[in-house]
Amino acid sequence: MTKKKLAIIASRGTLDWAYPPLILASTAAALGYEVRIFFTFYGLKLLEKKLDLRVTSLGNPAMPMPISLPVMVQTLPGMEMLMTQMMKGKMKKKGVVDIEELRNLCVEAEVQMLACQMTIDLFEFKRENLIEHAKPGGAATFFEFAGVSDVNLFM
Repeated sequence: MTKKKLAIIASRGTLDWAYPPLILASTAAALGYEVRIFFTFYGLKLLEKKLDLRVTSLGNPAMPMPISLPVMVQTLPGMEMLMTQMMKGKMKKKGVVDIEELRNLCVEAEVQMLACQMTIDLFEFKRENLIEHAKPGGAATFFEFAGVSDVNLFM
């Protein structure tokens, strides 16, 4: 019997958008799926050794806030850092695993992590700044897997 396959495209590199692909990938791997994540554009930040992920409420009106802040206030310097600290504090209080640990779970579960070569070149990422488990590859490499996958997700 062949394993089911899950292909994920991770295109965002913020703290809040780091969770969906890594949670789904680690869960699917634990359920016996063969999993590959293609990290492209801003999603490539999720493969950096030193993670500095942030969150902002701008452009995300559904983000629950402890107090209502007008958009103008959210644009002030330091608000992104404040929002990030608030989110990290809430996650810690609720026992949510941090991104680095979740990423390590994916590595241990043998989730294949494909770093988009075009994005590496475009934004001049240095290979030595990416985790060892990340393998450079292009869209064609990803499609070889995605084309035969049972489930394909774009995030």
